[in-house]
Amino acid sequence: LDMAYIRVLEVATFYFMFQLHPVGSVANIQICGTTSCMICGAEDLVAVCRDKIAKSAHMLSEDGKFSWEEVECLGACANAPMAQIGKDYYEDLTAERLGEILDELAAGKVPVPGPQNGRYAAEPQSGLTSLTEYEADKAQHNASVALAVAIGDTVKRIDGTEVPLRAPWRDAADTISKPEERRASEEARSDAPPVEEVKEEQIGRPPREPAEGATGRQPQGLAEARDGQPDDLKRISGVGPKLEQLLHRLGFFHFDQVAAWTDDEIAWVDDNLEGFKGRVTRDEWVAQAKQLAGDGDS
Repeated sequence: LDMAYIRVLEVATFYFMFQLHPVGSVANIQICGTTSCMICGAEDLVAVCRDKIAKSAHMLSEDGKFSWEEVECLGACANAPMAQIGKDYYEDLTAERLGEILDELAAGKVPVPGPQNGRYAAEPQSGLTSLTEYEADKAQHNASVALAVAIGDTVKRIDGTEVPLRAPWRDAADTISKPEERRASEEARSDAPPVEEVKEEQIGRPPREPAEGATGRQPQGLAEARDGQPDDLKRISGVGPKLEQLLHRLGFFHFDQVAAWTDDEIAWVDDNLEGFKGRVTRDEWVAQAKQLAGDGDS
């Protein structure tokens, strides 16, 4: 790689997808040991691995078929405890079921991944409480499990012949497959007229698209703070750093701007504070701004 040893080691030891020791020829069992799985029985799964594979993580079983390790959260907390085996997730595990899975793998079988306790996906264990109209027509497996079963290479070694999981945008790029087609596409792009440079002074603050269903009238904003010195709008109770940034994007930098808002303008701002709708009225920003502006802080 023409790289310093430590540069490779620091990457390989940070990401648990890299292995520094040989792994089982059949499967490497990755037990999630983070909070949800730990509470729901991950330690019991680790005990099974110690008993049936090896006493310590990253060691091979006597027949060389299996290895195991404990990893950080794999993102299936609703189906805890769980393990990743090969490419796929085995969820809602018990110690007994994990032992059976290991026996099946040793016998050359590949158990169906997904929930192992009869659940379809991540619905309540007692059954659906909503969307029950879809229960009757559901497929045999949830989409993730169905894909794993269809591909059929859950524990297949990565050797270049595995089924690739493609992204739509990559597939679209591959529609131009012949070299001459690629060259023609590149030449077409190079013949396109250059984008006209826009000078900084030409850039104004474009009118903001009002939120859907917004009421009121948009207050007049500024392209930038006067003399490049905005007021500290965080002094208005209820305005934090994110809201201050949002107000700047809307063109409001000074207490006297806020203090001058009419009822119609207050209604517009309330409707257009993304994620903070209604804050102007709730926290009485205008009254606060009038006080701050009157104190000579604008």
